[in-house]
Parts: sequence; C-alpha cells; structure tokens
Amino acid sequence: MVQAVLHEVGRRIVGQEYLVERLLISLLTGGHVLLEGVPGLAKTLTVRTLAETVHTTFQRIQFTPDLLPADVIGTQIFDQGSGEFRVKHGPIFANIILADEINRAPAKVQAALLEAMQEKQVTIGGTTYPLSEPFLVLATQNPIEQEGTYPLPEAQVDRFMFKLRVGYPTRAEEKEILRRMASGESIPVAAVATPQQLLDARRRIADMYMDDRLVDYIVELVHATRHPKEVGLADLVPLVEFGASPRATIALGQASRAHAFLRGRSFVTPDDVKAIAPDVLRHRVLTTFEADAEGVTTDTIVSRILGRVEAP
Repeated sequence: MVQAVLHEVGRRIVGQEYLVERLLISLLTGGHVLLEGVPGLAKTLTVRTLAETVHTTFQRIQFTPDLLPADVIGTQIFDQGSGEFRVKHGPIFANIILADEINRAPAKVQAALLEAMQEKQVTIGGTTYPLSEPFLVLATQNPIEQEGTYPLPEAQVDRFMFKLRVGYPTRAEEKEILRRMASGESIPVAAVATPQQLLDARRRIADMYMDDRLVDYIVELVHATRHPKEVGLADLVPLVEFGASPRATIALGQASRAHAFLRGRSFVTPDDVKAIAPDVLRHRVLTTFEADAEGVTTDTIVSRILGRVEAP
C-alpha cells in the first residue's frame, strides 16, 4: 500500500521526498501537519495529490481574513418548510482537510479548528458531532514575517505533530518540473489505498516494538528542551522560553515507529528518533528575545540537544 501511494504521488510531484515521507507518516499515525514555505513550492499540490491516492473524502479550505468559524465547522439554518432549525455541516466533515494558508485567517477562525484537531469532534448549536476516521488536518502557511498574516496561537501550533519547512527544488528537479508542466494539463493519479488499510497500518505501528532504552532516550530529549542545563547545555538556558510538552513525547514515539515502518522494520532504532525529532520539536520549543537577537533558531537548539544527549 505504501509503495503504491509513493508511486502515484511521484507521477505528479517532482522531488520533495522528505515532504512526501513526512506526510505519509502523518497518514499512518493520524497526526496533523503544518507546512511552511514561500508561495509556489507545491505545498497545496502535494497535499491534494496525497489525498487523491486514498479512497477518502477531501476538502480544501482557503483561509482568508473574512472567513468565519461557521464557514469551517458549519452552522444551524432555519428550514421554512418544517419550521425547524437544521444543521448544515461545514467542510471540516471530511477525512482529509487541507487548510490552505491557515495564517491568513484571524485567530477566531484558527481556534475553530482546535476541537476538531484534538477531540475529533465539533460542536454546532450545543450539539456535538463526531468526525469520521481517518481525520487529518494538513495546513499550509506562508512565513509569518510576510504581510497580511496572523501568527498561529501556541495552543493550536502544539496540536500539529509536525511542522515542516518546505524548501526550493534543485536545478535538476526544477528542470523536470518545467518539462512535466509544459502541456498545462493535470497529471492523473489513482486512488490506491483505502481508509481501512490506513487504520490497519496504524494498529500495526502502534504495536511495534520499542526498547525501553529508546523510550528513555525520547523522554530525555524532550526533557532536555525544558532543562538544557541538565545535559550540559547551560548556554541554552537564556535562549529557551519554554520547552516541549508531553504531547511532543507522545508524537515523537508515534512518528519514530511510523518512520521505522516505512523502512520495512518491525522495531525502532535511535536513527528513527533522530531523523524525526526536528520536525516534532521545532514548533514546540519557544525561544526568547535574546535568541531572536542572536539569530538562534529552534532548529539550532534541537540540533544541539540531539548532538548532546547520548543515544542508546
């Protein structure tokens, strides 16, 4: 199933192996993903293509400054024929949601996604409606420093398993992109996976063996983001405002298992944890003004912690 999905995505998407693999891990774990990059890097196209390879419902929500929460989750409307109110479901009632340019909408609309992302349910008119599994939010955003954007609340950012930074293609990849897009016609992809296959894969990944020493390693990595002095990184103390939460520990364990699964293994290695840790931790470590002034990023801090904490 995984190889079939990769083959179909590769028919339309050139390069971006790192991005596609992380999106696959999100599908296999149920973790939401935040994609960040400048416009034109095929973020939306990649998400849409991945969704088309699975027999599920898909909705794209274009976030704009005038969007309302009801435009996302739905609302109650009055039915003149019956004289009663009925619920009109919003686009959130789909298996895979593409929240395009999520930081273009104000905080009230961004917050409307919180309950859906964490609890897999929404509340309309005092009634709670469950969302069908699999349910996945894949959000894109332009870099925060651009004009006309609203920084995401920290409570919402923490709901994303990954924050991925999408970079420019290589010269060879860009040449291939130009060749494929010369006709201007969309390249078709086939739906080769079912929701049941995804859920079965999730159960296999959840049952995958992880040695206790690896569990300790994951806990130590996350703990080091909160107390870097304890691992000999005292110079990071004034640079870190807040470390990662226990949600990061859970996400790192799940994503490491899925990373091993994609490589055909039935067990997790330290390399799985190291490969996935930057994507899980970069948006959960908050830096101070001093770090910003010195040009120290969360990626730098996470990299130093990974280099310092001894792997089993």
